[in-house]
Amino acid sequence: MLAIIGGTSLTASSLFTGWEILSCETPYGEARIRTDGRHFFVQRHGTPPLPPHRINHRAHIWALGKMNVNQVVAVNSVGSLKPGLRPASFVVPHDFISLWDVPTFFDEEMRFTIPGMDDELREYLGARCREAGMDVALGGVYIQTRGPRLETRAEIELLRNYGDIVGMTMASEATLCREAGIPYASLCSVDNYCNGIVEVPLTMDRIAKNVAKGLQTIEALLSGLLERDGAC
Repeated sequence: MLAIIGGTSLTASSLFTGWEILSCETPYGEARIRTDGRHFFVQRHGTPPLPPHRINHRAHIWALGKMNVNQVVAVNSVGSLKPGLRPASFVVPHDFISLWDVPTFFDEEMRFTIPGMDDELREYLGARCREAGMDVALGGVYIQTRGPRLETRAEIELLRNYGDIVGMTMASEATLCREAGIPYASLCSVDNYCNGIVEVPLTMDRIAKNVAKGLQTIEALLSGLLERDGAC
């Protein structure tokens, strides 16, 4: 049972049009999940879209677990901390940094987990990207910031020493999926250089254009995964 979690990169996608919308009540609130009867899709920002710091990650992952999902492939929009990771390219990260606002299902019990991505699913996703001819880096460190504002030049100067890409959602999802026992991997769409990485000024208009440019590539990859049922 494969689930896709998408956000900014899939806002304008028609790939999941016609899928049934399920309303799932969870201990953390309502989750709205689309399904075609075999697969599931979560628009993490919802409709109307919520900013990153208000996304109900716990409701989403809890609902997918209840539906017996056993693989999650997420699409996450990111900024690049490295000049060599260009906008319109992709990264399948192998690790992440998130030292603040870490969500958990274990508020009421003493349980600990070792966070991480699912190596088998990550390698499978990377192979499918290469097979599709995508410009993809297999491996990288994702740093999660809270949002909704982007990072200052000084913050980026600090973060570039520790990671490759920056986003606002993936680490939360990966953490909760690990707690729920659901294998998780992410396709990160590089939509911009982070603030100060290159001389060209960072603008929201430029980011939006890069998001639109990558949509067709992302949809083609996801269509292939759905046809294969995501099996790895």
